[in-house]
Order: sequence, then structure tokens, then C-alpha cells
Amino acid sequence: MSSLAACLTRRPALIPPPVTPEAQLEQLAAGTVKILSEKELLAKLRQGRPLRVKLGLDPTSPDIHLGHTVVFEKLRQFQALGHQAVLIIGDFTATIGDPSGRSATRPPLSREEVLAHAETYTTQAFKILDRDRTEVRFNGDWFRRMSFEDVLRLNARVTMQQMLQREDFKSRIEKGQEVRLHEIQYPIVQGWDSVEVRADVELGGTDQLFNLLVGRDLQKEEGQEQQVVITMPLLEGLDGVRKMSKSYDNYVGVDEEPNEMFGKLMSISDELMAKYYTLLLGEVLDDSAHPMDAKKSLAGRITERYHGPEAAGTARATWEARFSRKDVAAGAAELPLSGLPDDATVLSVAAHAFESAFGLSKSNGELRKQFITSGAVQLNGEKLTDPNAPLAPAAGDVLKLSKKHAVRFV
Repeated sequence: MSSLAACLTRRPALIPPPVTPEAQLEQLAAGTVKILSEKELLAKLRQGRPLRVKLGLDPTSPDIHLGHTVVFEKLRQFQALGHQAVLIIGDFTATIGDPSGRSATRPPLSREEVLAHAETYTTQAFKILDRDRTEVRFNGDWFRRMSFEDVLRLNARVTMQQMLQREDFKSRIEKGQEVRLHEIQYPIVQGWDSVEVRADVELGGTDQLFNLLVGRDLQKEEGQEQQVVITMPLLEGLDGVRKMSKSYDNYVGVDEEPNEMFGKLMSISDELMAKYYTLLLGEVLDDSAHPMDAKKSLAGRITERYHGPEAAGTARATWEARFSRKDVAAGAAELPLSGLPDDATVLSVAAHAFESAFGLSKSNGELRKQFITSGAVQLNGEKLTDPNAPLAPAAGDVLKLSKKHAVRFV
């Protein structure tokens, strides 16, 4: 763990301002879905000590996206108020697989895979969190010391009826889908993490509520003060409908290159922008701001957070050159002339460009109707509306395919 901590990216340490417990509660409640309970949290804040605020991470993949960072932002807010973050790396629980929100059993991961993922997870997490106010723990440190007798005692704390109240388990059973016994262990082991680290508060997504409440129950049985449970909303992706997910291809990755990150954020709807301000920046969107200016500010600040001010400035300038000033060539992908089809027509070249430069497969009917006859396809600014017209571009020519896709021939 010491070698891992040494390589983590640091942000400047936070100096907590003098804020009353009541004012802290108001700040911390912003953007949350549920707090169990606000009365308990206020009582803890009035104790005048740094609270231990737990967030568990199962590194089941190597990278995180902005949807994952919603809880990090809330944890950072606790840190800014002088509290102690406790980051649990689930090197043990990730090998089980969290069943929350799942319609099928997660595929198992080896511990080597989990630890490799943990390196990138934590490096990316500390682009948001203050390392000096973060305690990093691996839950394998206590679970791998347990005997089978210890496991049986822990299982005796929870009833099967409790486990079967979980919506994802109930739904799978009703549909005749299997629920493996090891999945039932997951809420128990996540809850025991709270006992081990003596958490005052635990953060999680709305799909984690059941697991977080198990932690409260186990703490009570152990004679500990019960943790306050805070759930955060799931962030909608770029489509504005479904939660942000790589499987839906509506995500913004934390490690995506600056131009891609800035451009993706500029594509969100004005309606979604207020939620992004609240959940990703911890601020309320100024209603008096022009939507375009507000969106550029949002995209720029998030890009700066992960790539620095210079890269964010360049990304903004590139986007403005390409879209605000209609300079398509500013962000055009390069496409070799040597790879063009022998029967080079507007239709065949457009299909080749979409496939080769962007990995997008377009049918001839789609190309004709949505791109060519509509006037979207242009060579050096001249519309090409005849799909069958021969096309012989030269090096340096720019072919615009859509508002977001253009190629420069080389």
C-alpha cells in the first residue's frame, strides 16, 4: 500500500474554513438523494471532530468515468470541511462482484486483475480527492485473516429474508434467473468494512442503499455508533436518458484526451447541464448565465481538473475553431488518399471515411438520406448532394461528413 500511495497524484491540501454544523449540513445535503438521517448527521457534526467518511471502491475495470466521480465530489466536499475520507479498496469484494443493479452474476476476477485495476482507480481518484485527508484501506487485510468459523458467525448476523428483500435478487428469482450464494455474501462483507474502519458516514449510489444499511445494522450489533448513510444520484450520460455507462457508449472517461473530453461535455443538453454543475462541480448553475458560456465553463473546468489548465485551454480553442467559427479543418481526422476505393464516388468515399477514420459503419441508404442529399457532406465547403458523382480529392482537401465528423486527405 505504501508503494501505491507514493505514486498517487496530489492536489493541494484543503484548509477547512470555520463553518457551523448547520451550515455544513446544508452544504453536504445539496445534490444528495437520501440521508439517513439528517438529524444524526447534524448530531455528529456538532461533536466538533473530523468525521470518518467511508467510500468503498471495487476496481472491476481499469478506468473510471465521470459517473463514478459523483461520490468522489461529495467526499471531497467533506474533506473541504475538515473531515477524514476513508477509501476502501475492495481487493477482496471485487473478487466476489457487487450484485447491485445486476440482472446476472458478475464474472469473477483474479486478485492480480483487481490490484492492477486498483492502481489506475486510485490514481484517477486522487485527481479529485485531497490525499492528505484520505486514509486508504484494502478490505482483503481483514477478510483474508478470517477463518471459516468467523465467516459463519458473520453470516449469522443477517437473515435470508433480509437478503431476499433486495430488489435485484427478488427480480432475478421471479424471472427464474439464478442467484449464486456468494453474491448474497456481498452486502454482509461491505457492511463489515464499516465496522472495521469505524465509519461515521458512508457514501454510495442509490443502488447501494441496501448494502449501506447492512453496515448500520452490523455496527449497532458491535456496539458502535451507527454510520449515517448518504446516497448520491446516478449521473445521466451524454444521451440525457440512461445512466452514464461504457456499455451505453454515453460516457466521458476521466483519462480521455482533452479534446475528446471537452467536445463530449459540450454535447450535453442545456437541461442536463444544471445537474452536471451540481454533481460534478458542487455548484448551483447561475440562471442568468448564457447557456453556451455556462457549458464552455463546465467543459473547461472539468477538462482542467483532469488534464491541467494548458490542455483545457487548447481543447476549448480547438472546439471553438471547429464549431463556433465553423472551421471544420481544425479538428479533422487524417485520411490517406491511398486507401480510397477504386470507384471513388461521393457515396463510396463518405462510407470509407466514416468507417476508416471513426469506426462507424453507415448503410448506403443512411448515407444518401441523412448526409448526402441533406447537404451535410461537403468538400472544402462545397455541398456534394449527388451520391453517384465521381470524387477525386487532393491532399489537403477537407471532407465534412457531419457536424461532428470531418477528414483531411493526406
